[in-house]
Amino acid sequence: MKRYVLECIVFISGAIVMVYELVGSRLISPYVGTSLYVWSSLIGVILGALSLGYYLGGRLADRRAEWHFFSGILFLAALFIGLTVFTKHVVLEFVALFNIRSEYTALLASLFLFAPASILLGMISPFSVKLRMKSLESSASTVGNLYAISTIGSIAGTFSAGFFIIPFFGTTKILFFMAVVLLGLSMMASWKAFFKTKTVLICFFLALVFFGNVHGFFTKKGMIDIDTPYNKVWINYETGVAKPMVVLYTDPFAAQSAMYLNDAELVFRYTKYFRLAKHFNPNIDTALMIGGCGYSYPKDFLKKFSNSTMDVVEIDPGMTRIARKYFGLYDNARLKIFHEDARTFLNRNKKKYDVIYSDAFNSFNSVPYQLATSEAVEKMYAALNNDGLVIHNIISAINGKKGEFLRAEIATYKKYFPYVYVFRVNAENSYESQNIILIALKNAREPSFESADRELNGYLRSVWKERIVLDMPLITDDHAPVEYYKYRSM
Repeated sequence: MKRYVLECIVFISGAIVMVYELVGSRLISPYVGTSLYVWSSLIGVILGALSLGYYLGGRLADRRAEWHFFSGILFLAALFIGLTVFTKHVVLEFVALFNIRSEYTALLASLFLFAPASILLGMISPFSVKLRMKSLESSASTVGNLYAISTIGSIAGTFSAGFFIIPFFGTTKILFFMAVVLLGLSMMASWKAFFKTKTVLICFFLALVFFGNVHGFFTKKGMIDIDTPYNKVWINYETGVAKPMVVLYTDPFAAQSAMYLNDAELVFRYTKYFRLAKHFNPNIDTALMIGGCGYSYPKDFLKKFSNSTMDVVEIDPGMTRIARKYFGLYDNARLKIFHEDARTFLNRNKKKYDVIYSDAFNSFNSVPYQLATSEAVEKMYAALNNDGLVIHNIISAINGKKGEFLRAEIATYKKYFPYVYVFRVNAENSYESQNIILIALKNAREPSFESADRELNGYLRSVWKERIVLDMPLITDDHAPVEYYKYRSM
């Protein structure tokens, strides 16, 4: 009667393990980013929890290899996955209060949120082996068959999560649906065990999937919550200020883009420094923007340069849809948008630009490593006309440990560009992290730092005039410790 039930449970639970891991990255990334350290913490915790589950499951299976006990394990796994939704905000905000390095924050968050359910999911494989085992003569093939089925399920879960489930469904609904599926598997294992409780929970979770808004319950009042293929995004209308605005967040600690509701002026001061391109190259016809986000500066560029064109490379198509809906981005014949990784765009690009703006981050203050390397800078250099320049927004200090990444990046740019300058946007203290605008000029003529334009002249005065000791090695595709530099300085 249960001939294929066990195989079905093993296959689906294997898929759920991988979906749970990938969804986990979406839960914690707004709080700790998506760096290599974060992924290492998440994967390490889940693998450790699964290993503990294998061990405990084997011990328990030797003592009580019974279907109703197996059903109870599946039931508890469903319960803990469902509870993740209700506890994630509390846990993540609590862990954030420790004010420790992000990789340790990710480690603690992963332990609290994902270890319990992962331990239970790990117990499924040894239990299934014990339930299927008929004789010692066939033990090896039994183990091999079940683990193969579990692995195939994991592969299916990985591809379905990455290509379909996560891009099209919110993390909250995914977690609830996984809980429903596990409850269904628990019923398959033992129909009678906890029947009423399982039925109530299935109805409850399904109601939340189709009609509930649990995530909205934890979201700040008035804030719009959106999942894109690459980000978790919050949109908030801030009307109780002197100049009402709409603000975009991809983490709870700082805004990534903003737009005044009744004013076309740029909100963030660092974006105004992009206007320095006109000083260093007055004849801008073609521009490239790496990183669109809310498209604040592309809109400003099209307004200031009425006859020029701009290409924008934004990896996240969901971000562009958000910009169209909430940030006043409209179709424009002079604006062309490419949805892909900027590095792959640069690798195949044959077009020449007068200026390249770079404002791309993958977590908090970390530039995507593939855009910071010598090979990427060489591609930018080749993509510029003779009078072209790169304007690159970096969050860093200049001196000290917090400035290691900036100094490495300056050295990397100096390999190709004859003149490289940095401008401080806010802080006077060169040892504190802030927005730093790096400008690299392709033309070998030494530039002037005086302008008849009063606004530009104000920005030009922020140029760093003291000598910067280039004590850091170049960043290359082979060795790009970008995240190491950033997190070591925290």
